[in-house]
Amino acid sequence: MATTNWAQNLTYRAARRHRPTSVAELQSLVASSTRLKALGTRHCFNDIADTDGDQVDLSALPPVLEVDSAGATARVSASSRYGDIAARLDAAGFAVPNLASLPHISVAGAVATATHGSGERHGCLSTSVSALELVTADGELRSWSRAGDPEVFPGVVVGLGALGVVTTVTLDLVPRFDARQDLYVRLDWEAALEHFDEIQRAGYSVSLFTNWSSPWVEQVWLKNVATPDREAPAELYGAPAATERLSPVAWSGGTAENCNEQLGVPGPWYDRLPHFRLDFTPSVGLELQTEYFVPRARFAEAITAVRALGERITPLLVVSEIRTIAADDLWMSPMHGTDAVGLHFTWQPRQPEVEAVLPDIEAALAPYDARPHWGKLFHQPAPDALHPRIDDFRSLVDRLDPRGTFRNDYLDRVLAPS
Repeated sequence: MATTNWAQNLTYRAARRHRPTSVAELQSLVASSTRLKALGTRHCFNDIADTDGDQVDLSALPPVLEVDSAGATARVSASSRYGDIAARLDAAGFAVPNLASLPHISVAGAVATATHGSGERHGCLSTSVSALELVTADGELRSWSRAGDPEVFPGVVVGLGALGVVTTVTLDLVPRFDARQDLYVRLDWEAALEHFDEIQRAGYSVSLFTNWSSPWVEQVWLKNVATPDREAPAELYGAPAATERLSPVAWSGGTAENCNEQLGVPGPWYDRLPHFRLDFTPSVGLELQTEYFVPRARFAEAITAVRALGERITPLLVVSEIRTIAADDLWMSPMHGTDAVGLHFTWQPRQPEVEAVLPDIEAALAPYDARPHWGKLFHQPAPDALHPRIDDFRSLVDRLDPRGTFRNDYLDRVLAPS
């Protein structure tokens, strides 16, 4: 039976599909395969996990969730969804520092593509990884850690599926906390750009939602640690506080029913940091996604450049989201070496039209050193100069996968010298 990705815009070509029930079985599969890719929650919008050979679903492996309270870490199954492990971490007194907008994604998939949440003090989700285990092309189960392998570990974490099949990930934890969401509506663009830094400092996690054509940012979501003395201001640089629950995709038919609690109501971190509830279909369901990251220092110019394309972008949109992400040292992270602003586009499922506008968006953002999200739709990868450790990553891929077991069309494109 054919398998599609989450968005149903891609049908995987795998000749064979496997669901191993032990790591030993997985090792045997990898060692005997000439072409193999692991498949997670399928929340990628391109062919990063596609292959014409063997495709492996890890969801039947014995589950792992081991909390080290003294070390404030948790070793978890790579196939775990963040939403499935969050409540158990919370019950143990811990949290992960940040979460993406939806908790439905797998840990390994998010880590391998540098997927992120928001907040200028927070790196992408991959920055919480302190160790991982993966099966390399020869079938060997190998492990790397931040402490034990400081020179190569930054190259292993955001691995793009090129280095092996990840089986477990060890995550750094923080003490559990309660959080709240306060929403503001119709923030004037001039105020949004003038006070961007202050707005980002106003929240633990901050999201600005726009359609690029309105004279305002339609919604601003501030997520903060909930404390007894925290009061939300009545307005945010002229934008009034929302008085009812909202959906970030309301103008595209979405309802607040599938969103986590808002209006300042406190709750566990895992029920506030994501926008959407685990037990509901997130966003509007079938959609496409694109995202570009620009250095924080160039955000205003980049936003202005995209707004100039609003007439072409808006008719294809579900919504766009603007977030900040802290710099990191991970070789293939789009935030490598720079604090970044992510310009995210959730598109209607109109792929030919979306792909037609992507070259123009990328051309408009090129002067501002934009780098695309690895798991979403983009026209061209960023030039090598914007990934200064890409040659080191290529060498690591050649060393760990000399037979090209994990290569596919996607990797041939993104790892080709620019």
